[in-house]
Amino acid sequence: MSDTNPEIITARELATHASEIKHLQDDMDKLVSDMEEIKKAIVEIQKTLSEAKGGWRMLLAVGGAAGLVGSGVTWLIGHWK
Repeated sequence: MSDTNPEIITARELATHASEIKHLQDDMDKLVSDMEEIKKAIVEIQKTLSEAKGGWRMLLAVGGAAGLVGSGVTWLIGHWK
């Protein structure tokens, strides 16, 4: 008979909702923490990519210079004979 008392039913529902809200808040706290870690990882990736751009430019410059020297040597050999 006490299970059908509206006050008891309301109290149980409130306790259930409070527990669910607590779990949701814990999940949100974990998500916020994970997002902060992801932001830090993205910053590190951007930093690495910007450093790599300079490396690629240097590699292209060295490759272009080597191609220029190689074609110049080939031209000299071709006109020498």
